[in-house]
Amino acid sequence: MGVLGTARTNTVMGRKVLSTLFFPSSKSLLPSSSSIPSGSAPPTPVHHAFSHSMMEETIETAESIITKWDTNSSTYTKVTSIFQHNRKEAKQFLKSVKDLRRAMHFFVSEDSTSDKLVLAQNLMQTAMKRLENEFYLILSSNRDKLDPESVSSRSSDGSSNSDDEHEMVSEDEADMKKAGESITEVEKDSILVMSDLKAVAECMISCGYGKECIRIYKLIRKSIIDEGLYLLGMERIKNSHIQKMDGEALEHVTKKWLNAIKIAVKTLLNGEKMLCDYVFSASKTIRESCFYEISKEKTITLFRFPEIISKKKKLPGRIFRLMELHQAISELWQDIELIFNSELTSVIKLQALSSLHKLADTVCSLLLNFESTIQRDSSKTIPPGGGIHLLARSAMSYICSLAEHSGILSDILADHPLPRNSPVPESCFENPASEDGLTPAASTHLAWLILALLCKLDRKAELYNDISMSYLFLANNLLFIVNEVQTTHLHNVLGDEWVARHIKKVKLYASSYEATAWTKVLSSLPEKGSTMVSPEVAKEHFRQFNAAFEAAYMKQISWIVPDRKLRDELKLSIEKKLVPAYREFYGKYLGVLNGEKNLAMLVRFGPDDLENYLSDLFHGTHILDGFSSTSSSCHSRVCIPP
Repeated sequence: MGVLGTARTNTVMGRKVLSTLFFPSSKSLLPSSSSIPSGSAPPTPVHHAFSHSMMEETIETAESIITKWDTNSSTYTKVTSIFQHNRKEAKQFLKSVKDLRRAMHFFVSEDSTSDKLVLAQNLMQTAMKRLENEFYLILSSNRDKLDPESVSSRSSDGSSNSDDEHEMVSEDEADMKKAGESITEVEKDSILVMSDLKAVAECMISCGYGKECIRIYKLIRKSIIDEGLYLLGMERIKNSHIQKMDGEALEHVTKKWLNAIKIAVKTLLNGEKMLCDYVFSASKTIRESCFYEISKEKTITLFRFPEIISKKKKLPGRIFRLMELHQAISELWQDIELIFNSELTSVIKLQALSSLHKLADTVCSLLLNFESTIQRDSSKTIPPGGGIHLLARSAMSYICSLAEHSGILSDILADHPLPRNSPVPESCFENPASEDGLTPAASTHLAWLILALLCKLDRKAELYNDISMSYLFLANNLLFIVNEVQTTHLHNVLGDEWVARHIKKVKLYASSYEATAWTKVLSSLPEKGSTMVSPEVAKEHFRQFNAAFEAAYMKQISWIVPDRKLRDELKLSIEKKLVPAYREFYGKYLGVLNGEKNLAMLVRFGPDDLENYLSDLFHGTHILDGFSSTSSSCHSRVCIPP
């Protein structure tokens, strides 16, 4: 090592190096006349001799302990840590180094030709080599006591120790007191080791050997971060690897990243930052540079992963995974800002921020594509019987899943508002209400997507040839959408008012269906309360009713209402309008036509028959054999009085 080379033992060169190292300008250390208090006499020769003697004694004292622990003296001293051997002696060693440094200061300024200065220089080199070895031994043999989880559980101490001997001796006790009385033995050991590292680092840095100290620290602690991320499964997140992965492999590594990122940030990186800040608390520049060097490579790769994934189009459930990735970083953002808070480490923080923006941009792009897919759907296939359209099922499945991520979706949309390119007029859109009057961005956008879907379903309804089936189709599909909202997290997102508003629309569609599907049947009967008509007119009413009811039944027996409640409500509503009116007409005119030939053909339905036939409706039954159905086998035949 250059700073420990034999060239520095040369007397003349040694004096020059020391002069430069400790006193770039010797003159600046000499007291000026203005700095001497008035009335004070300059130091006497006796005082100078006394100081000279004290400094020589200091060097001799330091020599005894430094040479004892010279790494070249024996194998034992090379592999044994002073701190593990005898902590009190370790503190004495550090104190001797600091005293030696003071003595060197003295001789550089007072007697630069002294042989004691050369001895002190050689001792300092020996001491620094010892401390360099000591720093390595402490770091390498106490990895279990310096694991990030243990370190991150205690506060970082940014204060530096003074050179006072009393403070050095009581440093361990102070650390213990600060940690509290409830700490375990393992935690106590961890605190002591951290304290030892800090003491050695400060001693080496103050003596001008910071480079050697930092090199060892970076070598060992970088491996801790690398190993930690490897154990978390983050060893294969390089761009080149990800580009070769299929969908299943991408899903696997994405799940691993989501499981690992919180531990990586809150424990691994936070613990390393706190340890680095503690050990190098005496120098802000050193601790920032050191942490940057040990964390930059792997951490930038870690935070770049979401950005790379945002570009992959074959990731299963892509938008949902991207939102999960966005949420993971967002929830850790405060920790990220605190950990990477220096100018050097800001590049790591910027990578995390870049991933956030790329994820948000891709999510917004996918949302716009989804809306565009709804609008562009040109399929002419419609469900038989006015059932639930496949587009409604697939779109609501997607929208319900989006609602499960409404919190992070609101955050994304708040920062990246989406344009509304739909042909739907803004006047048709009603924003979901919220209790505080502030509607989350996700609520607004999901309501807009459902509106776009409803508008497309309106166009699909036009493909039916029968207007009444179109209304039934709209009632079925809107109720399906409302039920999906009510039974999922969408209910919390859109609110009760949205649900109530759309249930009213379902009822309007159902009423329109009834009006268009059954008006002809009802109009075939005389108006309620009308005067008696002639037998011929009565017979005509029966003929018209038979034809209208049979046509309506034959047509609608294959129609379907999947929702049981709506199905029962429709049947009951039709029955209330039709059966009482027919019962009144039936009872009023059946006796008048009693003598008619072929009366059974003329009066084909009794009032009870209507109820039975109506019960067949909306199950999607297909007529196979005349005016009958499998479910109407129990229908009574008309009973004509004798």
